Amino acid sequence: MIYNRIKNVLNKFCFRGEYMDVQELSSGNVNQTYHLFYNDCGKSCQYVLQRINGYVFKEPENVMRNIVQVTEHLRTSMEMQGLCADGHVLDIIKTVEGKPYYVDQYGGFWRAYVYIENAIAPDMVTSLDMMREVGRGFGNFQRLLVDFPAKDLYVPIPNFHNTTKRFYTFVRAVDEDKAGRVKKVEDEIEFFFEHRRMMNQIVQLLDNGTLPLRVTHNDTKSNNVMMDITSGKAVCVIDLDTVMPGSSLYDYGDAVRFGASTAAEDEPDTTRIALDMDKTRAFTEGFVEETNGFLTQAELRRLPLGIKVITCELAMRFLTDYIDGDLYFRVKSPQHNLIRARAQMALLRDIEKKQDQLEDMMDDLLRRKF
Repeated sequence: MIYNRIKNVLNKFCFRGEYMDVQELSSGNVNQTYHLFYNDCGKSCQYVLQRINGYVFKEPENVMRNIVQVTEHLRTSMEMQGLCADGHVLDIIKTVEGKPYYVDQYGGFWRAYVYIENAIAPDMVTSLDMMREVGRGFGNFQRLLVDFPAKDLYVPIPNFHNTTKRFYTFVRAVDEDKAGRVKKVEDEIEFFFEHRRMMNQIVQLLDNGTLPLRVTHNDTKSNNVMMDITSGKAVCVIDLDTVMPGSSLYDYGDAVRFGASTAAEDEPDTTRIALDMDKTRAFTEGFVEETNGFLTQAELRRLPLGIKVITCELAMRFLTDYIDGDLYFRVKSPQHNLIRARAQMALLRDIEKKQDQLEDMMDDLLRRKF
């Protein structure tokens, strides 16, 4: 019974009212998540309770410190603009001791939020309007945090998008050949050697100051933007565990890679994989509408580079894990990581074919007045 897993945790948080029911949410891939229902004098109160994955996040107290700082800044920024932050910023429920998290007797790390009602987190983008709103949601997130000191944030996953170091990790995996698979993927290995310079460009541009350091979300999938059920508008960006310093190109690139691909990221038939330019433009319109005015010309002009770099990086990570024997990503078969790598490689090839279209799209959008 689900209740038995969490009953000793519930009274540690300042939930209003009387406990009524719980449902386990399975959409997330990392943390254990529960939807709680309470009754406060006839009024329904709903909450989200999560047990943070301590294997993925080694210092969850610092992850929560990031989230507290970021949500407080988001709320303040909205209020200074005369906007209501309720339901538009994650609302952390404190423990009875006034902390933003609770550690149980087994070392389990728990947190709770107010559940955002009358909204959905779409796993799949079903329309161009929805794609545009996802772009607007992530763009607004960066806009509200433009004056937050990104360098002060804790880095939950060091070198997450450091493609230079990831390439060296890939080379080491090839040299060690732990699972004896290297001979099967010589063409794929050559692909990443050929793309090494392109893949390192954002790291180099950050290092030399061409691109500014910003607060980035680092998991910009559509299901991390809550959408109002009635209006279809983006209302809140969620899942802030991977918030850390980075480049705006990372968030833009990963969102387009995921949302504008014509197939799943583990599609075995690579002929079905391409970049949907209509969805790419829709997302870019929403994102640029919110960020044009504070993103630099160097960032705006290089947004398409973000799509290429992130797609290439993820493809290389999948192949690295395949060569290592599937140690990091969950797999459904011995070939799963290789299928994923080839799918992302196919997407990258199509992105490269559409480079001129992407540049023309940016020229057109930047000529417009948002």
